[in-house]
Amino acid sequence: MTKMELQSLRQIWETRIADFLASGQSGAAWCAANDLKVHQLWYWLRKFSSHHPAKTTPATSTTSHDWVSFEWDKSPSEIPSPSVLLVRVGQAVIEVTPGFNPALLNDVVRALSV
Repeated sequence: MTKMELQSLRQIWETRIADFLASGQSGAAWCAANDLKVHQLWYWLRKFSSHHPAKTTPATSTTSHDWVSFEWDKSPSEIPSPSVLLVRVGQAVIEVTPGFNPALLNDVVRALSV
């Protein structure tokens, strides 16, 4: 494939991917409606995401982060510190209190992780 043909194919798929992302359809539904193979769509999505991640990531992606600002009217010394730390290892939950034995916690976590 010549460089010009590859560039043309890339432009075609950039347009197709923009149409797919704007459609809100699943990949399978969009490909069926546009007479394309699903694996081609995923190939080009991966190819473009490595070069232009912002162009191929939909606004509703689970990887996007929405930050909320707020004002806290208390000084750091007024914020209560938690008296118990919960450590989850699989389905087990360990309550760690101030003055805990770090070696014992390490042994318990290792035993639960096996």
